[in-house]
Amino acid sequence: MDKAKAHMVHLDVMDGHFVPNLTFGAPVIKSLRDKTDIIFDVHLMISRPDLYIDDFVKAGADIITFHIEADCDVVETLKKIRQLSKKSGLAVKPGTKIEEVLPYIPFVDMLLVMTVEPGFGGQSFMADMLPKVSYLREKFPSLDIQVDGGVNAETARLVAAAGANVIVAGSYLFGQDDYAKAVAELYGICRSCV
Repeated sequence: MDKAKAHMVHLDVMDGHFVPNLTFGAPVIKSLRDKTDIIFDVHLMISRPDLYIDDFVKAGADIITFHIEADCDVVETLKKIRQLSKKSGLAVKPGTKIEEVLPYIPFVDMLLVMTVEPGFGGQSFMADMLPKVSYLREKFPSLDIQVDGGVNAETARLVAAAGANVIVAGSYLFGQDDYAKAVAELYGICRSCV
């Protein structure tokens, strides 16, 4: 199997408030930025993303995704991300109805469907989230649809078949001996479902 390189690095930022876990912030992302030119896909699991957009842009984020459930003006936050020449993303927790994102579609470059409860790695994939992915793909054929949570070689096939074109695989990849081989395997699985 050919070796493959991931197209982007998904960086989970958690504040210990919006989700119960605490990770890192803009300074850590900034310290990594000059080490690679790979796309930094920054997923903000924080209560007030609107207050930190400038910090993450300055740190080197290429895509900034935050949750529709966050305590901010969603449209203004999405607009600010785009005004700063970055791609905007909107994430949806499992318990949120997918129809809630519809008013924001004109302002997003990517929708992220969470297939686990946000906040901790290593959770089991929630297959009952797949209809959200299918619904979005049917309504928005050209929009980037990302899936995050419990993605592995088996579930990657399901999310790709449902219509996701961006997948996040954390615990699965970090559990492999050969990351490049595992990435190539995931690419192969996803391409076979298109």
